Amino acid sequence: MSDIPCPLAETAEIHGTEPGLVSDSGVITYREYESLVRRAAANLHEAGVKKGQRLAIVSGNSPDYAILLWAIWRLRAVAVLVNTRFPQTVITSLLRRVGCHALLCPGAAPADSSTHEYRAITIDCLGGRDDASINDAPEMGSIDPEGDATIVFTSGSSAEPKAVLHTFANHYFSALGSNENIAVAPQDRWLVSLPLYHVGGLAILFRTVLGSGAAVLARGDGNLAEAIERYHITHLSLVPVQLRCLLDQGLSPSSRDRLKAVLVGGSSIPRSLVDKAQGQGLPLFTTYGLTEMASQVTTTPPRAAADILHTSGRLLPFREMKLDGNREILLKGKTLCKGYVDGGHLAKLRDGEGWFRSGDTGTLDSSGYLTVTGRLDNMFIAGGENIHPEEIEDLLCLLPQVREAVVVPAPDNEFGSRPVAFILAERGAKLSKQDLVAHLERFLPHFKVPKEFYRWPVVAAGKGLKPDRHQLRKLVGEGTPESLN
Repeated sequence: MSDIPCPLAETAEIHGTEPGLVSDSGVITYREYESLVRRAAANLHEAGVKKGQRLAIVSGNSPDYAILLWAIWRLRAVAVLVNTRFPQTVITSLLRRVGCHALLCPGAAPADSSTHEYRAITIDCLGGRDDASINDAPEMGSIDPEGDATIVFTSGSSAEPKAVLHTFANHYFSALGSNENIAVAPQDRWLVSLPLYHVGGLAILFRTVLGSGAAVLARGDGNLAEAIERYHITHLSLVPVQLRCLLDQGLSPSSRDRLKAVLVGGSSIPRSLVDKAQGQGLPLFTTYGLTEMASQVTTTPPRAAADILHTSGRLLPFREMKLDGNREILLKGKTLCKGYVDGGHLAKLRDGEGWFRSGDTGTLDSSGYLTVTGRLDNMFIAGGENIHPEEIEDLLCLLPQVREAVVVPAPDNEFGSRPVAFILAERGAKLSKQDLVAHLERFLPHFKVPKEFYRWPVVAAGKGLKPDRHQLRKLVGEGTPESLN
């Protein structure tokens, strides 16, 4: 695939006066967005950044972050996106593992780089904004779509984050396929409520640029309803816990009427949560995606009925999918990453036919709708029987008093392992072990019913967007969880 003009530059040429980035600092039009990216690229070039170098960003969401990303890609360098919640020792280890050349510090205030082993480059993308000086910045050429663009660390099931290497084309085609299902147009505003170091947040930058809409980078105070109202949001990407918070906060009628899409994924979505969101009139889209596939793989169509929203939707363009004999989901296509980075080695993902084994299991109905049933690495054996935690968790979440549930194995002298459950109850709800057991015994054989139920601990939140199963298993092994009753 030959070089292509930067999509941001193309959008700026056609829709230069439309909002491109929106934040507490104001509105940046596409013409300004493009000029700021050119200036940032020139500054990085002057600082010695070269093609192919890997540049880490450890930062919260901001316009500077978005501008830096496009500047890095203009220079054909690689952005290494790091979770700010990782401890400093973990960050240093990860950057060493992927061979970072420098640490970029967005914003005017220099970051404290004393604990880093890397050269720190402070780039103030917005400070001293002057249209004349911005427009004088040199152009940095086209983009190689097959060139390395990002390294994103997984936040999924493995204890050690994997360093996923994407090309620019992976993100580009991910956004193209998404926009065919969820349209983005000028004047639309997509709230970046997921961190940009998460592939679900990063994808919004591509979708908005390709659709000429605006990416809204609001301050991270957690009040989604307020942000939707203040910034006139039309599109949202949420994980289930964020959707639950939004429903608790409530939306004004004007905010609800303005919304065109609420995309929900990231982990299993309880049926009760889907039904509640649809009942409140939210334009819901449920989705299945993963870091290795640059965000979405399947998504439900607009105005889907309730039974469709209980699935993860159908395959989007530029992706391929099939299930093997064990119902594992196999994937390939233009959005599939290059592999996992480990030092100077790139671990390939594909088998001999080009398929990536996701580790997720699912079913496909006759209309091509995917229902994700769990993960192979979450499965465990109790008395010779396979236990899929997600099956038990989904049943627990049918109870209106249960906000979230996670099931993990506990050692058992008789069965080897038995399931136990951590329960996050709705505020003010009263739950007992007897009630939970009685509910589950209506649907499950005895060996699948958890032998203990524990209160939701703080460590369950983990460092990512999903409950930390490894920490919960550790608590069980140490014998420290607090019983529900």
